[in-house]
Amino acid sequence: MKKDEKTQFIDELAEKLSIVNSFYLTDISNLNVETTSKLRRICFKRNIQLKMVKNTLLRKALVKAGKDFEPMFDVLTGSTSIMFSEVPNDPAKLIREFRRTSPKPLLKAAYVQESIYLGDDQLDTLINIKSKEEMIGVVIGMLQSPLRNVISALQSGGNQLSGIVKTLGDKPE
Repeated sequence: MKKDEKTQFIDELAEKLSIVNSFYLTDISNLNVETTSKLRRICFKRNIQLKMVKNTLLRKALVKAGKDFEPMFDVLTGSTSIMFSEVPNDPAKLIREFRRTSPKPLLKAAYVQESIYLGDDQLDTLINIKSKEEMIGVVIGMLQSPLRNVISALQSGGNQLSGIVKTLGDKPE
């Protein structure tokens, strides 16, 4: 790769890193061609972009992105691939499912919703992260629940209350 190409690659990657909400750094080294192709096909089906990157270029792009990615610098050794996804926990789910049949990919680090997760032991935590849409659904459900209870109580108690009022109204004084 020529210097101009490297500069252009760093600029494009830095721009992408500065606007995305999540990305994963993984190690897919020592996978044979067939397994790597299978991983790429699954990524494509799930709308996850998988790219192999050189650590030096990735480091420069992380610095240029304008966010504090410094804790990730320690994991930039060996073979590194990067996964981009709109849904923050999709790559984590894919990694777990794929590792049922293969020893890799290994999670090196992840940047999800302005938090950095380091190490493969963080995979379970990343799988359980809810997306923005899921959290909005949970909050709406929580807000609707008390309102439903009040309306239900008023409707069921309304029949009893009207009966009591009618009985008291019919009763001679």
